[in-house]
Amino acid sequence: MAGPHRQGLNPPMPTTMLALVKPSAGPGLRLEERPIPEHGINDVLIRVERTGICGTDLHIDAWDAWAARTIVPPRIVGHEFAGRIVSVGSNVTDFTPGDLVSGEGHVVCGRCRHCLAGRRQLCASTIGLGVERDGAFAEYVALPMTNVWQHWPGIDEEIAAIFDPFGNAVHTALAFPVLGEDVLVSGAGPIGLMAIAVVRHAGARHIVVSEPNPGRRRLAEQMGATLTIDPRVRELADVFAELDMVEGFDVALEMSGNPTALRAAIAAMAHGGGVAILGIPTQEMVLDVNAIVFKMLTLRGIYGREMYETWYKMTVMLQSGLDIRPAITHRFSHRDHLAAFEVARSGDAAKVIMDWRAAGPDETGPGAARSDEGAGSQ
Repeated sequence: MAGPHRQGLNPPMPTTMLALVKPSAGPGLRLEERPIPEHGINDVLIRVERTGICGTDLHIDAWDAWAARTIVPPRIVGHEFAGRIVSVGSNVTDFTPGDLVSGEGHVVCGRCRHCLAGRRQLCASTIGLGVERDGAFAEYVALPMTNVWQHWPGIDEEIAAIFDPFGNAVHTALAFPVLGEDVLVSGAGPIGLMAIAVVRHAGARHIVVSEPNPGRRRLAEQMGATLTIDPRVRELADVFAELDMVEGFDVALEMSGNPTALRAAIAAMAHGGGVAILGIPTQEMVLDVNAIVFKMLTLRGIYGREMYETWYKMTVMLQSGLDIRPAITHRFSHRDHLAAFEVARSGDAAKVIMDWRAAGPDETGPGAARSDEGAGSQ
């Protein structure tokens, strides 16, 4: 964004910004100049530096049935981000300009039973950043101070940009105790890959990953999987003897949204096991309730992150050596958003980052882009 505000030691605050917008009903997004969002007395204004492309953003870009019934254009999209605070409202005392922050993308009502009890992740009136309110694929974003997370010293700034999906992975991976347990991960997309690293860090004995994409399986091994299988050619029960498993899996993480994968996981569970379900199916599915009952399984749905216990867990694990950087496979300038989205939906990437700083990911000017070798798929 050109203009006098980029010059001098104390440049004036600009009034407009570049933003990636769903301008009208139909496929596609457009990079447009929009007013910088206003922020109230309880809000924080953030200069966005990096953003991550989520599956939700791909749905909005494609304008599928979910997007058509959910999004009201024009809408600035995006909810995975990290940036620096530039201004705070008069009631805000815990944040200062220059702080590196991310934001919880679920803006809650603050008044319902769950919010008042400190269970904000259960608020039924949640408004989604980049879905029901303008999002973070822009040079600036405004959020309530209660949605802003200040990163602790030493947190990698690219990792800071994907705390949202990383939080999904942590919430799912730690839904049941995994120390010393045999864990199944169904689906090795970006969140599944991060979940593999989390359960490995948390002390799982064996981690078996079921994933048909060979690139994703390679990344899963890099993230700490004990064994990866192609579910089209090998049954889960085939690994029991190889890994000295007596009954089946103690914990399963369902990340794929695939009905066949969930049914296979239930069939391969040990008695008393737990199944954490993050993957969202696109169709109704039939489950063997007899297996759930007679094995005394616990199925738990996972949505988003616990506010803000998950954020604390993410930070502490990173500080204690957890490495999820291999899950980031591609980096683009925001000006190359078309290429970034193409890669994200192609199956040849895991996590795709867009850099919103003036010069792009390598500080070499607009259009700069970089991809890492060994990429899996989205």
